[in-house]
Amino acid sequence: MTITQLNTFIKIIESGSFSSAADILGYAQSTVTTQIKQLEEELNCQLFDRLGKTVSLTSAGERLITYAERMLQLERDIHLEVSDEVDPAGVLKIGVSESLCINRFPEILMKFNRVYPRIELRLQFINHEDIQDLLQKGELDIVYTLNPLIEGDSLSILYKKRETLGFYASPEFALPKKTLTEKDLAQIPLLLTGHNCNFRNMLMKDLKKHNISPQIALETSSKEILKQFAGNGYGVAFIPDVTAKTELNEGRLKKLGWRGDDFPVYSQVIIHKDKYLSRAVIELVDLIKGNNS
Repeated sequence: MTITQLNTFIKIIESGSFSSAADILGYAQSTVTTQIKQLEEELNCQLFDRLGKTVSLTSAGERLITYAERMLQLERDIHLEVSDEVDPAGVLKIGVSESLCINRFPEILMKFNRVYPRIELRLQFINHEDIQDLLQKGELDIVYTLNPLIEGDSLSILYKKRETLGFYASPEFALPKKTLTEKDLAQIPLLLTGHNCNFRNMLMKDLKKHNISPQIALETSSKEILKQFAGNGYGVAFIPDVTAKTELNEGRLKKLGWRGDDFPVYSQVIIHKDKYLSRAVIELVDLIKGNNS
């Protein structure tokens, strides 16, 4: 059994076919077929049911997934932490909230790349509900997220900082008051993130508590689209303050005064509790801390 065979096995699962995996890996399809055949012979079981051009995992294949992912994660850890202590190389897989990529995280990654140019950074936008599973499977090495506080028995929080959410509109947008409460929002068209977003869910729960039926003018997962519509006078966007810094400084948006309930959110750096803290990961966390100080 080799790392190459296990990597091919995972690529077939991710891509859905032997031919697609071969294209991704740059192999001939016969090479992929041979690698899986050798793996099946060594394990004395069939890993895939082949139904024409489609494949599906057998029960043995399902059981192998977790072990294969662990082995591939260990290989990445070896490259990051053992192969060259002076100038480590390898892949660092980072899960990040879109909100942090609008203004804050790109600068951090540029600084990191200057320190560790041989480390390949792979970014993946993540949803709150997927974080624990992705870290558990080793599909992510580290998560940098903006959310309500995330806790779990398998998680370790390396850093957290209280952040703020705000209501943003065009400077010309007409408002009933200078400082708003939940009752005032009943009269205002709201621009909100999608149903799976915790920011939206926090606001909707708060409005329900105050018996307010909101006027939702737009829903989208994109904070950039929300800012565009708010800047054009279409309504009031409820977004993290960190995402609106540029528009606020340039006078394209204004932050509205708020006297309603609080919305506690945090920028957080999270890893699996059993994850070894490599020098590269520690450096990334230090850069995040320094950027937020």
